[in-house]
Amino acid sequence: MLGWGVDRLRADMSRLLAILFHQGVLDEQFLQLQQLQDESSPNFVSEVVNIYFHESEKLLRNLRGLLMDREFSDYKKMGIHLNQFMGSSSSIGANRVRNVCVAFRAASEQNNRAGCLRALELLEHEYCYLKSKLHELFQMEQQRVLAAGVRYPLQQQH
Repeated sequence: MLGWGVDRLRADMSRLLAILFHQGVLDEQFLQLQQLQDESSPNFVSEVVNIYFHESEKLLRNLRGLLMDREFSDYKKMGIHLNQFMGSSSSIGANRVRNVCVAFRAASEQNNRAGCLRALELLEHEYCYLKSKLHELFQMEQQRVLAAGVRYPLQQQH
C-alpha cells in the first residue's frame, strides 16, 4: 500500500507538470533545472525557485511603486527591473511570466503608462498562478519523499 501512495504522488506530479507545460506556464528550462537536482542536493529546485520568488516579489513591489507614483516618468528604471524579472524568469523556465515581462517592457519603451498598468496587473496574475502551482508541486514532492522514506518494522510472527 505504501508504494501505491508514492506512485500516485509521482503520477500526480507528472500530471501537474504536463498541465503547466501544456498551458505554457513552464518551458524546457524548468526540466533542465530539475536535472541539476540529485541526492547531494535534493532540494535544489525548490531552493532556486524560492530565491526566484523572493526576488520577484521585490521586483513586483518596485514596479508597482514606480507606477503608483503620480510623478512617474522613469521608464528606463522600469526597464531595468523588467530585464531582471525576464532574466530570472527565463532561468527557472517561467515562460508565461517572461512573456508578460516582454510585453510590459514594450509598453514601458513606448512610455505607455496605461499599457504598463495593464501589463503589471497581468504580470501579478501570472506570477501568483505560477507560485501557487509550483508550491503545489513542491508539496507533492515533499509528501512523496516522506512516503518513500517511511519504513514500518515487520512484525515478528511467533
